[in-house]
Amino acid sequence: MNRLEAALRARRDGGGKVFVPYVTGGYPGVDAQLLLGLEAAGADAIEVGIPFSDPVMDGGVIQEASAAALARGTHPMDILELIAGSGVQVPVAVMTYVNPVYRVGYERFAAQAEASGVAGAIIPDLPVDESEEWVSMCGAHGVDAVQLAAPGSSPERLKEIAAAARGFVYCVAAYGVTGSRDQLSGSARPLVEALRPLTDLPLLVGVGISTPEQAGEACAFADGVIVGTAIMRPVVAGDPGSAVALAEAFRHHIPR
Repeated sequence: MNRLEAALRARRDGGGKVFVPYVTGGYPGVDAQLLLGLEAAGADAIEVGIPFSDPVMDGGVIQEASAAALARGTHPMDILELIAGSGVQVPVAVMTYVNPVYRVGYERFAAQAEASGVAGAIIPDLPVDESEEWVSMCGAHGVDAVQLAAPGSSPERLKEIAAAARGFVYCVAAYGVTGSRDQLSGSARPLVEALRPLTDLPLLVGVGISTPEQAGEACAFADGVIVGTAIMRPVVAGDPGSAVALAEAFRHHIPR
């Protein structure tokens, strides 16, 4: 069992719920200090985005952050170097898109991730039925290849996703892109319940978890939450310290 899965299982099996904040690598203020602050706030793992020019899963805040990071000349290796030098002890997963990974090469990218201390990788635009090589290369380098499940996924598709997933299953809570929602989507619980009989991996809900209260609501049926836009919004506003304070508020509503 790799480090990411082991950490998340430990939290779940100990009776708690998992908290994974997301930040966009390469954006001003997303540095080692911020990652360490999120760890101190109670993150069980941290998701760091590797910016891409066409972030099809992401909403306005994260798209803005990705565009700004790319305008600064951010390269995927810059993000891996940040993770390697951050001193963070909780597992770190990277989130990016298939184009930059494919360009580097699956095996080479997985090897670079391993060398940088990356524990998991999320590629939302790589379908499960095209991910066998990627999953294999990640497995060879101790990196958990996380799979995403969406509300519209068929039962047959969910079985494929559950079988291929490593680390955890990313349960997409709502139709559409990442971003704030006024309330937790009603599609989140049925998706988690459909996956429960198919895998023993932790099931984490992401996309549209906008407030600590919504996170607590999701944790009533899921094993934890991933929070991106809400954490990045104060960073984009130039106040990374408020992002850490908000992470502490999320952790307060997520059972430990």
